[in-house]
Amino acid sequence: MFKKVLVANRGEIAVRILRACHELGISVVAVYSELDRGALHVRYADEAYSLGSGPSEDTYLAGDKILTLAEKAGVDGIHPGYGFLAENPDFARVCQEKGIVFIGPSGESLEVMGRKLTARSNMIRASIPVIPGGNFLWTTKRAL
Repeated sequence: MFKKVLVANRGEIAVRILRACHELGISVVAVYSELDRGALHVRYADEAYSLGSGPSEDTYLAGDKILTLAEKAGVDGIHPGYGFLAENPDFARVCQEKGIVFIGPSGESLEVMGRKLTARSNMIRASIPVIPGGNFLWTTKRAL
């Protein structure tokens, strides 16, 4: 069981994760951009750290900043929520290297399943049924 988890997301998804952690008796750490300083996920957390200001590339997508704050806060897990770093295999791997549990798929799983065509090919090779389809190119033309 985790003692302290950093939630690397914002908004409703962060609040849901924070709530679940509180219900399990896990201390929670929020991160926020300066625009989100007064957001509910920041107020609901046991601790909160600023990622600075600027676009999401410089805040919620800045894995190095988040890992630095995670080490500073002494967390044993990082929950990425969805979007942002949730599908970043490199971030998941670096967490593991630093001894922090990435609460989600492994970096290897993210690498394999993050590419739709590769994932589809892997499923077919594993004899898992997939929806018949072509090469995932969609047309905007409609028959009348």
